[in-house]
Amino acid sequence: MTRALTCSSALALVFLATSASADVTPQEVWASWQEMLTSAGQELTVGNTADSGSEVEVTDVVVAFKDEMGGSASVSFDKLVFTDTGDGTVTVTMPDSYPLQMAFPQQADGPGSLKVTISQPGAKVVAGGSAAETSYNLTAPQVTMTLDEVTDETGKVLDTKADLAMTEVTSAYKMTKSGETLGLDTSFAAKSAVLNLSGTGNGEGGSGTFVVSFADLTGATKGNFLSAEMMANMAAALNSGFTMDTSLNFGAMTMTADITEATGPTKMAANATGGGFVLAMDKDRLNYGTSLNGAKFTISGAEIPFPQVEVAFAESGFNVLMPVSKSDSAQDFSFLTKVVDFTVSEDVWGLFDPAGSLSRDPATFIVDLKGRGYWEQDIMDPSLQMEGAQPPGKLESLDLTQVLAKAAGAEVSAAGGLTFDNTDLATFGGIPRPDGKITVNIKGVNQLVDNLIALGILSDDDAMGFRMGLGMFARPGAGPDELVSEIEFKDGGLFANGMQLQ
Repeated sequence: MTRALTCSSALALVFLATSASADVTPQEVWASWQEMLTSAGQELTVGNTADSGSEVEVTDVVVAFKDEMGGSASVSFDKLVFTDTGDGTVTVTMPDSYPLQMAFPQQADGPGSLKVTISQPGAKVVAGGSAAETSYNLTAPQVTMTLDEVTDETGKVLDTKADLAMTEVTSAYKMTKSGETLGLDTSFAAKSAVLNLSGTGNGEGGSGTFVVSFADLTGATKGNFLSAEMMANMAAALNSGFTMDTSLNFGAMTMTADITEATGPTKMAANATGGGFVLAMDKDRLNYGTSLNGAKFTISGAEIPFPQVEVAFAESGFNVLMPVSKSDSAQDFSFLTKVVDFTVSEDVWGLFDPAGSLSRDPATFIVDLKGRGYWEQDIMDPSLQMEGAQPPGKLESLDLTQVLAKAAGAEVSAAGGLTFDNTDLATFGGIPRPDGKITVNIKGVNQLVDNLIALGILSDDDAMGFRMGLGMFARPGAGPDELVSEIEFKDGGLFANGMQLQ
């Protein structure tokens, strides 16, 4: 996958490289385009160039790229036309369709090569801006990518069909170039996107179809990008000015999959009201996150003991923020993972609770942490060895903003904060000595234990041991069947509700 992305990233500059100067001419746009393509490490060949002054027509254009791992990619244009509009901008006319080919290094599995046709009839590109800050806008009623051929690692053509169609596509790009740095500021939108995929197994039998659609896609990317050689060492690239901040959001999503195997057919379906992801990186931090809201998944098949399984949730999310470079001072970090109002179909509940003893209320799981710490080594340096016992960084503080687990009528929540003394690794057996307090609230656990006993999931002896252990760490709370536990680290000791445990 990394190799595929290397080729794809370089070829993406083909579609971002139309540039211009103030009151630009077609000649300047074409010259700047050539410079941009070659500066990205790609090879550009041109069959013929005709210049009439107000228009430059270029034919038989091929842009090719090879990476150090043996992958390659190329895109071909029969004709490109750069036309002076008379208002200081230039219109770039591209073919209604053009081919894209990619070849991957030999691997144990995965594709060997791809041939794709990109179609964008009616697309319009207008270039403008200045020599120092170039920009252009693209509009297209529809953009389609069709898979013409895919081979496996041996070169055998696979029985696979695929196409991706986007409607009402708009995008805006602004680029600046300074030395080895390419500044990019882009935005993108499409009314809809639909991916169709179908095929049969490669010598293993079976077949399947897959369709996924998205509505109201929007995305943006802003950053400073360096040459492929500099990007080979991410730690060095970050210290040399590489930055990236990209996001993608979508509205309603639907997905269907139909798979037929020797054991029988399997059907899957999903829908959601929206979601997205974000990825940002610079020398100070890495931020990665995903979200999916209003989601429902349904699956049925020959090996499922009831008609279908349904799983749904109102909200899910994951996000991590962390420093990425070596530092001598603490920096912020955070971690979030959550699934809110999770439900599963009654058929699944009925497998272990046919009488309905357990609450079917939606379940929620949230872990929301933040803190401060720093790396003593550049974790993005490919030469770094992290197998040793010595951790590559230090943790100074950790706050439990929210920790919540709610399911089957019981609820456990925790909040609080700790600081860590990294000069004291002896008190807690090699862990920096913590100081602070965490408060844990537990609701409905005794009723849940009673229900589990009634269902035969928990024995009386196991339940008694659990309750005795819980009583050592918790005290009665404000409400019925509610417990509270205050876990405190102070003066080198561990306390639970004021009782010293260590």
